[in-house]
Amino acid sequence: MTAQTHTFQTVQQMDANDPLAHLRDRFDLPADTIYLDGNSLGALPKGVMERLQKAVVQEWGQGLIRSWNTADWYPAPQRTGSAIARLIGANNDEVVVCDSTSVNLYKVMVGALRMRPDRKIIVSEQGNFPTDVYINAEVAQMMGYELRCVAPEDVEKAIEEAGTDLAAVQLTHVHYKTGRIYDMAGITAKAQELGGLVVWDLAHSAGALPVDLNGCNADFAIGCGYKYLNGGPGAPAFVFVASRHLADMHQPLTGWHGHAKPFEFTQGFEPHAKIDKMLTGTASQLGLITLESALGVFADVDMTALRTKNMQLGDLFIALVEQELAGMNFDLASPRNSENRGSQVSLTHADGYPIMQALIARGVIGDFRTPDILRFGFAAPYVQFIDIWNAVRHLREIMETGEWDQPKFKTRQAVT
Repeated sequence: MTAQTHTFQTVQQMDANDPLAHLRDRFDLPADTIYLDGNSLGALPKGVMERLQKAVVQEWGQGLIRSWNTADWYPAPQRTGSAIARLIGANNDEVVVCDSTSVNLYKVMVGALRMRPDRKIIVSEQGNFPTDVYINAEVAQMMGYELRCVAPEDVEKAIEEAGTDLAAVQLTHVHYKTGRIYDMAGITAKAQELGGLVVWDLAHSAGALPVDLNGCNADFAIGCGYKYLNGGPGAPAFVFVASRHLADMHQPLTGWHGHAKPFEFTQGFEPHAKIDKMLTGTASQLGLITLESALGVFADVDMTALRTKNMQLGDLFIALVEQELAGMNFDLASPRNSENRGSQVSLTHADGYPIMQALIARGVIGDFRTPDILRFGFAAPYVQFIDIWNAVRHLREIMETGEWDQPKFKTRQAVT
């Protein structure tokens, strides 16, 4: 079968037929920028600045401490968690927003292992996101467990080999470098058949594709608020605990907001009976307010429709790269089949870093991951099909002219 040849006109027609095109108007985006890095930092939704200004000027500035009650600040972690729960297939009382992804992973891993004290093996993945690797390794050493990190294709085999010694499996649902998707339902079932628990990292899933935690009978999950959820730089993270595990989950960071009655100020810790037990200290209120406001973008969005567009954007990008960049030494690092790929496409190139810097200088923003990966994220609410066409056009011009081959593009910046 001959591959379809895409033209400027056919790509324009894809935008004309896009049922989600109206969502782009919900974001503040620079007119001269093609933003393909929502998998690292989401764009700014309209209305967030106004909500934040109200929180600072009126609620903090005028209401002062009274705003914990009068502006309804105090229940923001639970309220924002409920908004995320709808996107990840959880019940409203199973998700709370707090702390960072790393902190929440630590809490969940320790709590899960305490539920399996007689087992000694943790299974994870080679090449998992560094914070997951570091937390898993530290927790394993601290608690006397064996951490087995294996290649992605060997995860299910490693679970089987652990047998009844399997305590927990920890994986990132969508891989941060390649965008490869794990079979959440299948892996969860396989681990649970052996009596193990599974912890999913949804950093590259939440807000990008439908997730059905309860449909998969998931045990625990964590994720961040600043990527596809558009909560802003350093936005607070979220944590999911299946309701059936709440009674037995004893997380290690027993801060006062996780107490059953925090404002009784007792010396002894009594954990909250519900998801609130996953809280630690006082919430970063301005970050919470920002994330809660940003989540309004998804209030009426069908995640299946959003997923369909994400897949189409990725397919178009791959097709245009192969159509326009043949012979320029780019290789595909992501799964070709969109069913197995999250909302990003990664390419490899020996000169990936300066090529990406040259693209960014032209206003086409993706990012680079060592050693040679150029990442392009496709957030369906605001990325247009014509953005993909123009991004590949810029990439071709950079390669044809050798524009990337300049010292200014080869100097590594702190954030890549």
